[in-house]
Amino acid sequence: MSVQEISKNQLRRMEDQEGLILQGCGGDLQEWVDGINEILTEEGILKKGAKFEEAYSFQHDGLTCLLFPFKEGLELDVQKLAVWRLQTHPNFGGTWLSDYVPNRLGGFVQEQKQEPVKPDCPLIGQNGNIINLMGIAGRTLREYGMEDQAKEMFNRITQCQSYDSALNIIGDYVNITSAQQTEEMSMDMC
Repeated sequence: MSVQEISKNQLRRMEDQEGLILQGCGGDLQEWVDGINEILTEEGILKKGAKFEEAYSFQHDGLTCLLFPFKEGLELDVQKLAVWRLQTHPNFGGTWLSDYVPNRLGGFVQEQKQEPVKPDCPLIGQNGNIINLMGIAGRTLREYGMEDQAKEMFNRITQCQSYDSALNIIGDYVNITSAQQTEEMSMDMC
């Protein structure tokens, strides 16, 4: 296991995670990780042979800090860890990730979820047969490198029960335009 260096901005994007942060970790960081794993095992905090497999280092206020993330499946006695953290705070400056980021780094930042890009697809004025429309939309998606979305769209359409539902599904994947609108948009971009 190696210690991965991360930025404070990366740390601020970990709102959905929890972990133990130790502050002022000088020297060889791998020795810190090995030592903390050993101490927490001896204290009965890490159970059933568990250990922190990942650790992240970052710099803040002139200190090297280590984050030990609580990963799924980690056998950990959180109550004992909380007591240990408080008892050893003068030595390690231990705190939780969920406390450190809001109190020391200004809070977590939300990832902006972007709407999936939907390419323009000239379906208006085409033969209204749903197989034809599905083929045109699928071809458009593949042209934009969206092969998985084309397959997903096809599977959804073949499971639906009505023409209107099928058109709505196509609209979930592409912006339905006319051939004329698509040409005008292309000309505007030149």
